Amino acid sequence: MEYTNQGKKMSPAKRRKNRIQKAFKTVGEMLVGIQILATLVFLLFTWRLGMIPVKYLAVGTGILLMFALILLIIQVVSRGKAIISKVVSLCMTGVLLFGSMYLYRTHSAVFDIFGDSSSVQVDSMIVVVRADDAAQSVADTAGYLYGIQSGENNGMAETLAHVNEETGTQVQTSSYDSLNAEAGALLDGSVQAIIYNEGYGGMLGEVYPEYDSKVRVIGQYSIENDSAAVKEIQGKAAQVNVQNETFSVYISGIDVYGPIATNSRSDVNIIATVNPQTKQVLLTSTPRDYYVTIPDISGDQRDKLTHAGIYGVDRSMATLANLYGIDIPFYVRVNFTSLIQIVDMMGGVDVYSEYAFTTSGNGGQVMDVQQGVNHFDGQQALSFARERYNVPGGDNQRGKDQMAVIEAMIQKMMSPEMLIQAPSLIGSVSDSIDTNVSMDQIQKLVQDQLNNGGSWTIKSVAAEGSGDNNYCYSMPGSLLYVMNPDQASVDNIKSLMQMVQNGEQLPQ
Repeated sequence: MEYTNQGKKMSPAKRRKNRIQKAFKTVGEMLVGIQILATLVFLLFTWRLGMIPVKYLAVGTGILLMFALILLIIQVVSRGKAIISKVVSLCMTGVLLFGSMYLYRTHSAVFDIFGDSSSVQVDSMIVVVRADDAAQSVADTAGYLYGIQSGENNGMAETLAHVNEETGTQVQTSSYDSLNAEAGALLDGSVQAIIYNEGYGGMLGEVYPEYDSKVRVIGQYSIENDSAAVKEIQGKAAQVNVQNETFSVYISGIDVYGPIATNSRSDVNIIATVNPQTKQVLLTSTPRDYYVTIPDISGDQRDKLTHAGIYGVDRSMATLANLYGIDIPFYVRVNFTSLIQIVDMMGGVDVYSEYAFTTSGNGGQVMDVQQGVNHFDGQQALSFARERYNVPGGDNQRGKDQMAVIEAMIQKMMSPEMLIQAPSLIGSVSDSIDTNVSMDQIQKLVQDQLNNGGSWTIKSVAAEGSGDNNYCYSMPGSLLYVMNPDQASVDNIKSLMQMVQNGEQLPQ
């Protein structure tokens, strides 16, 4: 039996009221307790993300815990009558749990790209026959004479082992000094099948008109190789202090739709030179057909810049570093798949075009481009970025258009709605992006921006040259279209890169 403070017997109605008040008070305290637990979980995931400066994390911790304490005090003082504070506590818990889930997904997505740099590269080796050949698979080629390229060690032995296993015999081979001689032997019937790196395939179309329609791929093997050169690049990149040192990033767009680790020609070659102290970024585009030497590969012979990618991302970086006289510690590789996915998930991008033209549909689609701002989806952005035949300046203009797409994507990513979608966006393209920038370096860059604030200045410049036909190291004996570098253009870029390095203000 319950009594009042004066010792009088409490009425049933009073007892019922007290029980309800205690229940409400208990519920209120439990809600605040759950809120405090959700707050701790949220703070744990914020700390784990590693991108929020300590001072902001400390302030946020104080505010969230103080807010929870105030709600707890209200519940105690009001004896559970504060209905609004209960609703607020419940809503706050929901917000914190949603935020924790968002932070968890963001960390996982970012880690997929920056948290596990691999030195493994992949050579996509293919078995090709003539289009009218009866063989439908490698197993059907047991008695065929195979053409192979002499001196081609990357993946050739492993591929022949696969072929022998599938045919159940040791296939006969004939060696050729160059890929175009090997392909020519297939086309004229000297051999019935050939093996080569798929990354070289695009070059054959420059030598043999309509090559793709004359042959058929009947086998494909992804051969992994542990690249010591890429390991060395990763070691150098790890030593760069991205908060205080000027650094350069090689941005490569490779011409494949499959695994990003595949060695392939690089159609997009952009260097981002970044000074974190002055907050300046210089974007330099170099035409894919630039006629240059490939260090440790071509000797004194020259080749197209795009062909350097076939020998590995490290060779493309070395080629550009040699051209401009700079050190390039970082790389980011993306393929056509990632460009289409990213732009589509953004809801399209608004890209400025200097000219009005109709695209040829090279890898994208035929469409009319207006002079000025155009809204592109992923496929349209790809078609615009790859066009070089129907724009004034050809390859020179294509480099500028590629940077216009990149700048449009950066601007779109700055919008609040994109920040909300960032985890899904990053997660969906993680398999299509390869980089040696570490998780720690990304965290430091974001922390530094949040600590110091300020806007960034981005300037774009494109290397120029003149079209020509000449012999290339990778395709000996065949005249190919190349672009002879304009030395004045190269020297100007060197000067601009040095200005960024020295912390000088870039001209507008």
